[in-house]
Amino acid sequence: MAYATQTDIVTLYSQDALYVADRDGDGVPDEAAIARALQTAGDEIDSYLGVRFSLPLETVPGLLVQFSVDIALYRLALSSDVLSDEHRTRYEDAQKHLKDIARGTATLNTGAPQSGDGDDPVAPAAPARWLRSARNASSPVIKCGGFDPWPVLLQLSHLRA
Repeated sequence: MAYATQTDIVTLYSQDALYVADRDGDGVPDEAAIARALQTAGDEIDSYLGVRFSLPLETVPGLLVQFSVDIALYRLALSSDVLSDEHRTRYEDAQKHLKDIARGTATLNTGAPQSGDGDDPVAPAAPARWLRSARNASSPVIKCGGFDPWPVLLQLSHLRA
């Protein structure tokens, strides 16, 4: 699903931003290339949102319009060999935020429920990962977001004894 249009690009960044879509060098942006880039950007966004939301969304938040424009301009600039640091930074920022939405550490204010048990939003949950401890290869421990609770658990086990 395309979340933005060529008009959105002009509204957000002006007509000058479309220089990245001038495929034949005549100073006129290629509308077909813009439409393809916006569709591809929408598909990329959906790949993140589909983890937490039923697609297509009923309403499109302005944040997704911004992300779609930034992703599309990045792709157009990349294919035209006119990529700037600004294009890359905007793309990376959009991608990071979309990953956070997919993980549940950021929200997308759509007013619609996230996919899950029905009408209630799905509570962000990180599944526990059982890994073998480097200290004892035979005993499993839970690693929580890079935090190794093994030393704390070891101290607590001595208190019980």
